[in-house]
Amino acid sequence: MPAIPYAITTDTADKFEFSFPLHPSTSSALRVHQLLEMLIDQLSRDVREIETANGDVLQALAMAIAVRSRMIGAAPDVTAKLASDLVATALKAAAEADSWQPPVGHA
Repeated sequence: MPAIPYAITTDTADKFEFSFPLHPSTSSALRVHQLLEMLIDQLSRDVREIETANGDVLQALAMAIAVRSRMIGAAPDVTAKLASDLVATALKAAAEADSWQPPVGHA
């Protein structure tokens, strides 16, 4: 199954390298990557400007997935299943991501 590599360094210098498997019906891996970049960049900018709890960010993202899945012209149970499957696959890939934390110590 094709996958999208994605790497990010957090504001605290933690580094993560993901490999997100793509759904077999993916039309454009490039567009998926562009949308991911745009979403993460915008969220990161916004959260830096206005302190926001991580749970609030996750809740808003879950709601956005629900809204987008309902906007699709298909039966709600079909789009809900697709959204649920995609999130489960992405969360599994996130759990398997390579990560590095900067060394912490005293000089």
